Amino acid sequence: MTHRIVFVEDDADLAELISDFLSRHEMEVVVEARGDAALDTIAREAPDLVLLDIMLPGKDGLSICRELRPKFDGPIIMLTSLDSDMNQILGLELGANDYILKTTPPSVLVARLRAQLRNLRPTTATEAPAAKSGTRKAVFGQLTIDPISRDVTLANEKIPLSTSDFDLLWLLASHAGETLNRDILLKEMRGVSYDGLDRSIDVAISRLRKKLGDNPSEPFRIKTVRNRGYLFSLSGWE
Repeated sequence: MTHRIVFVEDDADLAELISDFLSRHEMEVVVEARGDAALDTIAREAPDLVLLDIMLPGKDGLSICRELRPKFDGPIIMLTSLDSDMNQILGLELGANDYILKTTPPSVLVARLRAQLRNLRPTTATEAPAAKSGTRKAVFGQLTIDPISRDVTLANEKIPLSTSDFDLLWLLASHAGETLNRDILLKEMRGVSYDGLDRSIDVAISRLRKKLGDNPSEPFRIKTVRNRGYLFSLSGWE
C-alpha cells in the first residue's frame, strides 16, 4: 500500500533527496516549498502524513502545525535542523506526533514514518463491519476491492492507492448506486462537517477518478450528481 505524504520544505536539494529515498519505500511525496501555501496544498492532496520543516518562507512550521491539527487527523512530523528542547516541546504540544532532526539517517527516518503510518486509522468506520462479518472482496465487473488486504485491481491490473484514496473508494463502493454528499463523505473520512468551502473531497474524487481510468469531463465510474454529491456507478466497470 502506497502512502501519500506532503513534505513542506524550502531546501530544494534536501526535498528531492528525501523524496527520492521515501519513494523507494512505498511513499508518494508531494513537496511544497512555501509555508504560506502549505495548508492549501495539504487540503488539496489529502495526504496520509505531513512532514514539516520549521523555518519556512511565508509561515513557519510551528504555526502550520497549530492551524492544521484541528482539521487533520493524520500524523504530523516535524523534520528540522533546530535541535532545541524548547522547539521539540512546543512542536509536540501544538499537535505534532514526532520531532525528527534532519541529521537522522534516512533509514531511521523511514522507520519512524512507518511507525506513525501503522497507527493511522487501521480500519475505517465502513471497513470494520465488513472485516468483522467476514465480507470478502467486493467485485464490480472488472474492479475488485479487497477490504482485508486493501488491494484494488481493475482489469487484472493492481491500482496503487494511498490509505485515504482506498478509504474513499471503499466508502463509495459500500454505498454503490447511492449518492453521497460532501458532508457525509467528510464526516466518514475526516470526522468533520462540510463548511461549504472545503474542496478536499472534490480533489480526492478527481485523483481517484484519474487512478481508476474514469473520464474527467464525463465521468462514468464515479459520477457527479449535480447539487447532491457523488455516486459510485454499478455499471461503469465492465
